Amino acid sequence: MSTPTRKPLDRHELWSLLSEKSDFWTELDVVQVTGSTNTDLVNAAKHGAPEGKVLIAEEQEHGRGRLDRHWVSPARAGLTMSFLLRPTLPREQWGTLSLLTAVALEEALKGVCGVNAKLKWPNDVLIADKKVCGVLAQVEGNAVIVGVGLNVSLTEAELPIPEATSLQLAGASTLDRVEIAAAFLAHVAAVYRTWNERGPASVIERWRRNSATLGRHVAVSFPGGRNLTGRAVGIDGHGCLQVAAADGTVETVAAGDIVHLRPQD
Repeated sequence: MSTPTRKPLDRHELWSLLSEKSDFWTELDVVQVTGSTNTDLVNAAKHGAPEGKVLIAEEQEHGRGRLDRHWVSPARAGLTMSFLLRPTLPREQWGTLSLLTAVALEEALKGVCGVNAKLKWPNDVLIADKKVCGVLAQVEGNAVIVGVGLNVSLTEAELPIPEATSLQLAGASTLDRVEIAAAFLAHVAAVYRTWNERGPASVIERWRRNSATLGRHVAVSFPGGRNLTGRAVGIDGHGCLQVAAADGTVETVAAGDIVHLRPQD
């Protein structure tokens, strides 16, 4: 497959379209290259940047995924962005903002691109069991910075891992990054406002309905090196995964790396 044409993001076009869809966002910047959009907004948050600030980079030199994994994408082949939130809900519920972002993206992709995606705990969006997007949320003071890396026009040869995919490879009806970004951010704003006003219950229910993880056998690798294998049976009100081991005990997983295992006979 030949590399598709990748025109630069037009910041003014995107801001105009986004402003028609949502009045939540306060600032939008598009830069050609940066180390990490999350790091840039963490620094902005330290200096009092307001809620609703969005930063999009055409290319990241030091993009970071979960567990400090390096994350790369060809210039203008994806949507690499971060946005700054200052939640009013109690801090113990902030962990559901990654789920909120994944839910908003899944619903936006279905409406704009005509693709059916599923959600992998805690923060991946999958198409046909392959990763099309990752989400990374970081807390800085009373702010949460949420980073998103969406594969838009990557070809098979450009995928970082065999388990990845892109909107182009999934047959999306549009690869227009302005249209996709505006729809996604408008959807994030709407879902976030409900989350802030009523709590995370609606987000968690929407995540459950579109989960690729619940009901699956999974292997969990914990940050300290411990491992757990079992069936993902639920998700609690804080967004933690509940895994039933072979002996019937159910463990609540707040943080860990998840691998979906093949169905057991």
